[in-house]
Formats: sequence, structure tokens, C-alpha cells
Amino acid sequence: MSDAPLIPTAWDLSAAIRQRLGSTAGRQRMMHADGQILLVLHEVPQTNIVSRRGLLFWRDAQGQWLGSDGSQGVTAIEHHLQRYADRLEEFDQLERVAQRADQYSHLLEGLAPVARAVRHMSNVLAEARQAVPDDRPLIDQRDRAYELARWAELLYDDAKNSMDVAVVKRAEEQAAASHRMLVTAHRLNILAALFFPFGTLGAIFGTTLTDNWQWSHSILPFVGFLMVGLVAGLLLAASIARCPPT
Repeated sequence: MSDAPLIPTAWDLSAAIRQRLGSTAGRQRMMHADGQILLVLHEVPQTNIVSRRGLLFWRDAQGQWLGSDGSQGVTAIEHHLQRYADRLEEFDQLERVAQRADQYSHLLEGLAPVARAVRHMSNVLAEARQAVPDDRPLIDQRDRAYELARWAELLYDDAKNSMDVAVVKRAEEQAAASHRMLVTAHRLNILAALFFPFGTLGAIFGTTLTDNWQWSHSILPFVGFLMVGLVAGLLLAASIARCPPT
């Protein structure tokens, strides 16, 4: 790949700086030679896109700034900073309305590369400020970049903490729901234990009170059947009740 797509052909860039550039932008950095400054910055990272597009800002020997995106003058870098500010504002709005852990996770996935890019850009502008202390607009741009880096850091921390709280809250809700289900199952077991002896005795002896009842035409055997089943059921239910769900 030639350096034409990276460096505008109209730029009279110092050879000492030009030879330090590769075919791609690479990391964000500042280059200083022959009274010129070249800032290699990154455009605002997009979610799920790993590669970074470079954006160059050149300060010629006369102190004029030009951007590889066609911007000119002292506002060239300011417009670049504003694009980062707009992106952070979008994340700020998402953080305000997010409630679930998956929403915070999606937010952090997009915010993390932006926060890194802003932090590195802030360092580059701080280096550029030291290289040309007489460039007054660069002071404001350096301070603006620091504010954006701080904003991104705080926004990331807030979203991370909120996601942790959402995860804990969701875990507590699931634990409470599981406990309620366990208590319900325990009550059903007690109820089943109460009637289990009746079912067992009834399956063995039969319980139909008709004229052809096979035990006897007297009611006493059936009463005895009920008493035995009731006592056995109460004992079995009490045994289960002694082991409450935890």
C-alpha cells in the first residue's frame, strides 16, 4: 500500500517525519521534526470493528494546521474532539436508561475502545503541547482531550459498577424464586405424605362401601382403615416437616 491514502499529496511533509510513517497509521503518536508536527490520531472507534482508521493532523513550519480529512486551521483538531464528545454523549444516554446486565454489557463493549482511544489521544496532545509551547489553541485542545478522557473513564466505571449491581440483584431474585419453589415443593411433599398411607392401604384392601364390600358389612373395619391411614400419614408428614428446605 502506498502512503498516498494516508498522507494527502498536497502536504509538504518533512522527509524526516515521512520516513517514520508506515503504510498504515498504527498507534496514536506525535512526530516532531524540522519545525513541523504530525499527529497520528484515530477516528472514533465503532462497536464490533477491531481495525482503527487513522486521521492525521499536520502543523507546518508556519504554524498552520491541516487535517487529512480536509479540515483546516485551529478548528481541525477541535472538530475531531467534538466527534469523540458526541460519541461519549451517546454512551452517557445509554447508561442512564440501562437497567439489565445485558444492556450494560453491550454499552461497555462499545465504550471500552472509545475510552482507550480518548486516553491515548490525550497523551498525544499533551506531548504536542510540550513540543510547541507557543501554540495557544493547543493548550485548550489538550485540556479538552483530558476532560474527554476523564469523562470516558468515569462513564466506564459507572457502567461497570451498575452492571455488577444488576448481576447481584438478578442473582438474588433467582435465589429468592428458587427458594419459593423449594418451599412449595416441600409443602406438596408433606401433603403427599399425609395421603400416601390411604392410597397404599386402599390399593391393598379396597375401600368401596357397597353391599359387596369384601371386608364386612359393618362400618368398623372402614373406621379402623381411616384411623390407621390417618395416623400413618401424620407420622410420615411430621417426619418430612422436620427437614425444612434451606
